[in-house]
Amino acid sequence: MAYKDITYEKKDGIATIMINRPDKYNAFTPGTVEELISAMGDAAWDKSVGVIVIGGAGEKAFCTGGDQSIHDGDYGGRGLLGMPMEELHDIIRDAPKPVIARVQGWAIGGGNVLCTICDFTICSENAKFGQAGPRVGSVDAGYGTGLLARIIGDKKAKEIWYLCRTYTGKEAVEMGLANVCVPDDKLDAEVAQWCQEILEKSPTAISIAKRSFHADTDNIRGIGGLAMQTVALYYQTDESKEGVNAFNEKRKADFRKFV
Repeated sequence: MAYKDITYEKKDGIATIMINRPDKYNAFTPGTVEELISAMGDAAWDKSVGVIVIGGAGEKAFCTGGDQSIHDGDYGGRGLLGMPMEELHDIIRDAPKPVIARVQGWAIGGGNVLCTICDFTICSENAKFGQAGPRVGSVDAGYGTGLLARIIGDKKAKEIWYLCRTYTGKEAVEMGLANVCVPDDKLDAEVAQWCQEILEKSPTAISIAKRSFHADTDNIRGIGGLAMQTVALYYQTDESKEGVNAFNEKRKADFRKFV
């Protein structure tokens, strides 16, 4: 597959997948998600690869979720939401090797969900984590909520989703959303160090451990499937469309008029 929205490299046991839309804060389109799935699928089952790194190009953002400039209730691709998000989330969890989120700048919305799903999150001091769903008429009612609550606790997860605040890299570490936060110029070195330590361990033992960890939360996969169907219907409502329109028009949304 020829890649347009991402870059993909395999070297010395490390597969590096970078969303390459820095002018759009690495927000993804249906095509971006398809490319991420393709690269993840290749890296996941390539025995020469021992660890996978997902990142975003540029300094401003890791990923800010779906590109709202093209969202009109249906992104136009395959999948319930016009993007095969479930497939991307599942392949990250099903990959029999660790997946590291390399985070600088904004990790918002769907980007924040990617951090939640990846096995590790390594961020720099300029990282900003948070959710935007209820602000723009959207929600991830699968891993983005259920798994997040398992990771950082129910009260904190609800705070992130209900209030749509942003959090620093250090705050993300404190709440358990990120593993470590380092100075901006040390991010790549820190990721490389984690990769090297992983590559020195038994890949079979790590694969078994990953599947064991995920066995406890795999019920969220089924819940997420039902939730995506509901969200797809929600995207057709005037209430959801108000969030997208307000975002694109750079104004505050008026959701209460739809109650």
